[in-house]
Amino acid sequence: MKVKRISWLALFTALSVVGGMIKVPAILASVALDSFPALLAAGLLGAGPGALVAAFGHLLSALTGGMPMGPFHFLIAAEMAGAVWLFAKIYHSHKRIAAIITFIVLNGFVLPVPFIFAMGWEFYVAIVPSLVVASVLNSVLAWVALPRLQTLFEKHFGGVHV
Repeated sequence: MKVKRISWLALFTALSVVGGMIKVPAILASVALDSFPALLAAGLLGAGPGALVAAFGHLLSALTGGMPMGPFHFLIAAEMAGAVWLFAKIYHSHKRIAAIITFIVLNGFVLPVPFIFAMGWEFYVAIVPSLVVASVLNSVLAWVALPRLQTLFEKHFGGVHV
């Protein structure tokens, strides 16, 4: 991996940590704006780097919230990586609205489904509204920023994009 790509990956991961400190009111302290930089990384650097930023961003966000779900956060990090990876694949096929909608549906409704089996329907029903709000905020921010940053990124930095 080239130094430039590693530097961008580190920058987006650091931004994800900052976003992770901006919490969305929820029953858990780990619902935050950590996905926005991951979506930016996915749009600018590609699916793999975006997925890495999503996984590390979630884990670091969970750490700042006290890791309320313990080892389940590793499952969530893997789920987030998958959701951002899929977002990138759809986004780069020039279906940007579909990419945003897919991310919101996955992150807000689908990814918490395994926790029905671990914690019950009550937990799912309680966490989904906060996840949907966070997903919409993260996605809309990325949807607004990505086209502007992509042009700037390619013009000034030679386009590290895959």
